[in-house]
Amino acid sequence: MVAVSMIVNGKDVSGDVPANTLLVDFLRTTLRLTGTHVGCDTSQCGACVVHVNGSSMKSCSMLAVEADGAQIATIEGVADGEKLHPMQEAFREHHGLQCGFCTPGMVMSALDLAEKNPNAGDKEIRAWLEGNICRCTGYQNIVASIGAGIKSMAE
Repeated sequence: MVAVSMIVNGKDVSGDVPANTLLVDFLRTTLRLTGTHVGCDTSQCGACVVHVNGSSMKSCSMLAVEADGAQIATIEGVADGEKLHPMQEAFREHHGLQCGFCTPGMVMSALDLAEKNPNAGDKEIRAWLEGNICRCTGYQNIVASIGAGIKSMAE
């Protein structure tokens, strides 16, 4: 067992885990933050995206011990209580989700894009989402949602 500690959604957390524990499993199993989804276990789908020290990462491709000492943000830390974050609100308003399984990863990826490129247009949004898969939608509403979320965040 290896001791890990990190700041998750602004709170100090720690735990003892086997050395091969994935960050996604630490978040879901140890911390019970089940908004981060496991979709493929191969780092292909993006359902497990979280922010590690401010950048989006696929938590199924990172060991919990690699995140020791890091600041982690999950979908559970995005809203302000009952008030949705502007990006979450944009997904709701523009129908950027269907079953919702990929949505947490999409939102976390979109927030990173908004931070890194606040002027992103459809082409940049589509390129950024290359590592996020949605099996339900045709992506148009997701792209529209992210565009609207970026604009709303800039206001």
